[in-house]
Amino acid sequence: MKKRPILSVIVPVYNEQESTPVLFDKIVSACQSLGEPFEVIFIDDGSQDQTPQVLEQLHHDHSYVRVVQFRKNYGQTLAMAAGFRAAQGEFVVSMDGDLQNDPKDIPNLLDKLKEGYGVVCGWRKDRKDKLISRRIPSIIANWIIGKITGVPIHDNGCSLKAYRRHVVKQLPLYADFHRFIPAMSTLGGAQVAEVVVTHHARQYGSSKYGISRAWRVFLDLFVVSLIVRSSSRPALWFARASGVACVLGLVCLFVFLTHDVSGIILPSVAFMLLVLTGHLLALGILGEMVLSTGDFHSEKFVSHSIIAKNPDLSS
Repeated sequence: MKKRPILSVIVPVYNEQESTPVLFDKIVSACQSLGEPFEVIFIDDGSQDQTPQVLEQLHHDHSYVRVVQFRKNYGQTLAMAAGFRAAQGEFVVSMDGDLQNDPKDIPNLLDKLKEGYGVVCGWRKDRKDKLISRRIPSIIANWIIGKITGVPIHDNGCSLKAYRRHVVKQLPLYADFHRFIPAMSTLGGAQVAEVVVTHHARQYGSSKYGISRAWRVFLDLFVVSLIVRSSSRPALWFARASGVACVLGLVCLFVFLTHDVSGIILPSVAFMLLVLTGHLLALGILGEMVLSTGDFHSEKFVSHSIIAKNPDLSS
């Protein structure tokens, strides 16, 4: 009987026909040095070049290669979610498919993970990307993410991370939430650590990301911050916000009634603030109801877009 893998390496790829074979050889070399059963799961995110054919050949030639193919481009987050769902190993490592991450760092990540952490993040301390369009926005974004989520990671955008399987299996990943995995994993009590990793300049193709995506990052950050802060007791979180609105509304109403203030601006503001108070309380109650009865399994976000090359993935 085939041994169950201890390690699952997840690699989302999109139009990486030149990089994929080279990366695969490096992953195999790094994983074989561990002396444990492993699997490599490629997620083809709707590639339009020869990447699907390359992956098909790797799957045909190697029993430990599994392929998930999306019908169209859904983005890196859903690709990673599909890989996490398919992973069978106790430990899971994710990385980019463009050869900028180095598989030689996998043993170091796993050593740190085995110290008791739930997630170990790679830190591209010597990042080989453009300063203005990539590195400076990344520094600013990582600082803001750390301040808002309370999880101060130097490099949230680095895809090279190691996880315990039970941690990533429970994460509700959608939109562009893959960069917020460290913060979201803390909801289940996981401990997060960082390891400095090697970063290489891109050898083939062009980057799929740019500074134009910054606004999406900040929008997702707002949503994640709400999830992180209010996930355990949403009613309490919204009650605090409604308390502020209620106090301000009552102050405006008091000033209007006790002072000779003409016009409708002040009473209108008081009315809107008091209505907002009721809405926030209702949202808190609704959040408690969803939390107690909802299903947050990430499978519902990805299953509709998956074609399983390996029969095991369709189960």
